[in-house]
Amino acid sequence: MEIDLAQRRVRVEQVGNGKAWWEPFDHLLIATGAVPFCPDVPGADAQGIYGLNTLQSGIEVRRAVDQEKPKKAVIVGGGYIGLEMAEGLLRRGLDVSLIDMASQVMNTLDPDMGALVSEALRDAGVELYLEEPLKGFEVEGERVQAVVTDQRTLPADLVILGMGVRPNSALAADGDIPLGVKGAIKVNDRMQTEVEGVWAAGDCAESFHLVSRRPFYVALGTVANKQGRVAGINLGGGYATFPGVVGTAITKVCAVEVARTGLQEKEIQRLGLEYINARIEYRTRARYYPDTGPITVKLLAEKGSGRLLGGQVVGIEGAAKRIDAVAVALHAGLTVDKMINLDLGYAPPYSPVWDPLLIAARQAIKLV
Repeated sequence: MEIDLAQRRVRVEQVGNGKAWWEPFDHLLIATGAVPFCPDVPGADAQGIYGLNTLQSGIEVRRAVDQEKPKKAVIVGGGYIGLEMAEGLLRRGLDVSLIDMASQVMNTLDPDMGALVSEALRDAGVELYLEEPLKGFEVEGERVQAVVTDQRTLPADLVILGMGVRPNSALAADGDIPLGVKGAIKVNDRMQTEVEGVWAAGDCAESFHLVSRRPFYVALGTVANKQGRVAGINLGGGYATFPGVVGTAITKVCAVEVARTGLQEKEIQRLGLEYINARIEYRTRARYYPDTGPITVKLLAEKGSGRLLGGQVVGIEGAAKRIDAVAVALHAGLTVDKMINLDLGYAPPYSPVWDPLLIAARQAIKLV
């Protein structure tokens, strides 16, 4: 409930009976995670509106679908949670609409790649309303009835907030523990805060981007687990560091897989770097092999040096995990000409002779 650095203690409260006391500490690890972003609009606290950031919140949505038998669902926000919930609710037979104030879903992709995901959502049966900011919710008897944008009112029995999360760092801030980028707790590569003996890890803590070479914030379970391991080793008397990440993420929308890593175009532009983008469309498997299908690969590289800066993949089954090779290339600091000689696995069920990643790298070399 409260951190008292002067006396090296925390105030805790027992769930259920409200009993509270002060507990002293030698070392303190803050791992308070993230909280869903909830808009400050009329009706946001109505029943039937769910934010998803914990297992329990997922259980509650599942229970609502099972017991209340909703027919119309509206998802607010087109990020990872929003897209995955859209697929889940479609599979449960609901009519699904999704609104987003941006011009595309998946704002962690460049617009041209995000457009492919928007198309996949529409093909799957989602009614998509882009560039429509949320204005509020219509409520009757404390229960949500509709979602209101600046252009329309959408009836809703169930609403999912997929507008992203923010670091749950208020406890740290109130305890005078310094915050960093986007309000995440500022840490070094050992997960130490700027206060001696106080550590932070997971979605409440900032990370370090290995491509931009700057602190940044990302809320992903993979990153949180790695940070927790490093913090645990150090708290236990060992020595470990967390060098950083490249922002790799993956998801799918029904039959379409989506993945990204490294920097987007807008991030590269903010850094003031000259860059090229190479985008190719190809097949996931050998052309003659059954069930081959489309894959689009986009690579971003620094102009002149050819240093790889980022990559994005959208395609059918077998497409998205290719992003792992791009992530390894980013960790290794490879240039696109070095990528061409990567000895990637080939067999007709898995890839053409020239993997789409390597074809994109060949295209990039022509532009750098």
